[in-house]
Parts: sequence; structure tokens; C-alpha cells
Amino acid sequence: MAHEFDNYYLNKEEPNKGCLLALRRIILGRDTKVTETRKYGMPCFCYMKKMFCYLWTDKKTDEPYILFVEGKYLNHPELEQGSRSRMKILRINPSVDLPIQTIQLLLNEALGLYLNGTIKVK
Repeated sequence: MAHEFDNYYLNKEEPNKGCLLALRRIILGRDTKVTETRKYGMPCFCYMKKMFCYLWTDKKTDEPYILFVEGKYLNHPELEQGSRSRMKILRINPSVDLPIQTIQLLLNEALGLYLNGTIKVK
């Protein structure tokens, strides 16, 4: 199964490949209960089997982004809601250093929603 997940990342061109692999490492490293699966053809990360975030690339710009499933609870100036009612995205420029502090802050806030009971987990 891990091989299937690896193929998604390895089939990308640089700099997206390296960027997405780094984001994957960061997300999986946030908590031992975060797992990776695939939903709708996208890498999906779950916390205790509850969808938490996705990695994908924008169709127009081809730049990666992190989609936070429960983004409506997150307030940060770099998050975009667009026409989504529940989810928000954080766009990532793959050609510059990752905004590690912002990513970690948002991942911690999003995980906090599951830990504090705002989002119910089984």
C-alpha cells in the first residue's frame, strides 16, 4: 500500500515532487495517530480515521496546496476559503523555502480541533 502512495509523489515533476514529499513528512510527523490514505485520487491524511487534510496541486497554477478539511474553524490570513463552505487551503510555492512555522501552526490548530472534541473522533 505504501508503494501506491509513493507513486503519487514520485510521478510529479520537480519542484512539486520535493515540495509534496516534504509536506507529507511534515504532516505525518505531527502526530503518531495521523495516517495516510487516498481519497478522490488525492493523498488524504486522517487523524484516528477521520479526514484531516489533503495534499493536491492547483489545476491552473500546478502549485501544491494543503487542504484543511475543517478549515472553517481555522483563521489565518494565508488560508483561502474560495467557494468552499467547510474547507480552506494553504497554497505553497514549491520554488521557495517552505513556510514551516505557518504550516506547523495550522497543522497544530487543525489537530487541536480533533483533540479538544470540536470534531468528534471515534
